[in-house]
Amino acid sequence: MPNAVAGPEIERLIQLLARMPGLGPRSARRAALQLIKKRESLLAPLADAMRVAVERIVVCHECGNVDTTDPCTICRDETRDPTMLVVVEDVSDLWALERSGAVKARYHVLGGVLSALDGVRPEHLNLARLVERAGDPAVREVILALNATVDGQTTAHYVTELLAHLSLTVTRLAHGVPVGGELDYLDEGTLSAAIQRRTAF
Repeated sequence: MPNAVAGPEIERLIQLLARMPGLGPRSARRAALQLIKKRESLLAPLADAMRVAVERIVVCHECGNVDTTDPCTICRDETRDPTMLVVVEDVSDLWALERSGAVKARYHVLGGVLSALDGVRPEHLNLARLVERAGDPAVREVILALNATVDGQTTAHYVTELLAHLSLTVTRLAHGVPVGGELDYLDEGTLSAAIQRRTAF
């Protein structure tokens, strides 16, 4: 085990940063050093923002998004299309779709996907509330914006069966060649999906 290069407080900061996705021990040390060097302009405001986040951030009871209000900003937005409900695995997926600006609908966060390997069963997901929301007569389409993994597809099939008794359309995101993608660099699964789901030009 490497020797500590600083006091326990700094080492704790490094260890906590290393737990963040995309940050390993080296990146965490660089990030910690940057925060310490810019203590007044970066570290202090970050600490304040994190304290406020701990005190005020809640999970929206309506859709499962995280915000400082319940219902969240998206659920309170009256300009959203009430006929579409976009189902996502996690809040990060909701945020990604919002960044794209591709859809101005309402969302539903499942809080994960079914996974026999990880022991995630239907009762662990936010499915009961989804069925309740999809049963609203205003909802005409449920868009399954789940990852194209085995667990994501298993969950998509399960949700489709759950909603089969409702008079609405269940769709899912298209799979295939990404915008700007070159065929030579794509894997066989992506190419196969692109061929199978080809559309008229």
